Amino acid sequence: MSASAVRQDTERLLKSNCNFCDTLGGMSTLNLTNESFEKEVIKDGIVFVDFWAAWCGPCRMFGPIFEAASEKYPDMTFGKVDTEAERELSGGAGITSIPTLMAFKDGILVFSQPGAMPAPSFDELIHSVVALDMDEVRAKIKEAEAAK
Repeated sequence: MSASAVRQDTERLLKSNCNFCDTLGGMSTLNLTNESFEKEVIKDGIVFVDFWAAWCGPCRMFGPIFEAASEKYPDMTFGKVDTEAERELSGGAGITSIPTLMAFKDGILVFSQPGAMPAPSFDELIHSVVALDMDEVRAKIKEAEAAK
């Protein structure tokens, strides 16, 4: 999706009176809930999770970027958590600012950062997560746990 298309989608969303979550129905992102979150993030592969709220301007601006990435990378899972509807899940995940983006690879949290991200930065993050050597990540986790 081009930058102008993302901008047009963002403007359409910002001007509409509908709740952003109403637009998720036909998209390739998953609506994650307290019941489905763990099942999705612990599976093998790469999972990106966007914690958002309909009233959050930066969330609405990042939404089309997140959706475009989900279409560009169909072999990965892209899920959204509505922090208003899923307060327990958001609190359990330690969400204090939105949007917050998390990345999981093979069931391990490898990235978590609040703030909207421009499309080129998100694409760079996706490539970085793909490139992670998970044996090395697991070894570092094991070392850190042994040091406690």
